[in-house]
Amino acid sequence: MTDHVFRLYAGAVALLAFFLVWAVVAARPWADTGQTDPRMVALERREQSIVRESRRVNRLVQRRFATHRRRLARRERQIAAARAAAPAAAAAAPAAAAAPSAPPPVAVSAAPPVTATGSS
Repeated sequence: MTDHVFRLYAGAVALLAFFLVWAVVAARPWADTGQTDPRMVALERREQSIVRESRRVNRLVQRRFATHRRRLARRERQIAAARAAAPAAAAAAPAAAAAPSAPPPVAVSAAPPVTATGSS
């Protein structure tokens, strides 16, 4: 085998044969196609369960959010009514009662020293 061209062709054919065998083995033509994998069956069952649970949770969240919106609207109406009634109540109250009292005086005292050494 002194011919370099022949060596190149032999190497190319060997490489081609290697990849061809590799593709055949990776395709697994001998595996049963009618048989399903039990892991895939379990996975599909789990997916269906999660889909059902997500629908149930979404319905629950929508129901709770609708209740929240109704309560919020009722509370905003109460706040608006209280704000509308506030100027009328302030005008009806006597001026002396409307004046706020002074806050209590603040006492300031000296703090004890942070560090004390008794050995000096």
